[in-house]
Amino acid sequence: MINFFAETEFQLKGEDKISAWINNAITAENKIEGEINFIFVNDDYLLDLNEKFLNHDTLTDIITFDNSVGNILHADIYISTERVQDNATDFKVSFQEELHRVMIHGVLHLAGYGDKTDDEVAVMRARENHYLERL
Repeated sequence: MINFFAETEFQLKGEDKISAWINNAITAENKIEGEINFIFVNDDYLLDLNEKFLNHDTLTDIITFDNSVGNILHADIYISTERVQDNATDFKVSFQEELHRVMIHGVLHLAGYGDKTDDEVAVMRARENHYLERL
């Protein structure tokens, strides 16, 4: 089950469509949808999590807490809508496009994709683009 929560005034548009899209991506990656919670927050909230749990004193757009068991994906995925907006402006894309990219990015991490090396980043971007075309 995919759930959407907000610690701010943010409201996700098209929850049913996005849930189906994410489920289709999970299935295409030969994984099983467990409980995945998307929690939309502000920069301060995500910075606090980043400091407490990852010992990083930097702003980020997403933190994924992976609780998966085998091929069943379970996670809490925190997304800063403020970072998403800033990134959308920087990359000259719409807020919605950047939000969807960040969301599928978190799911792809759960499916086993990394982004620490240039090669991993290239594969991650290709998979993101693949799924964004299907939304």
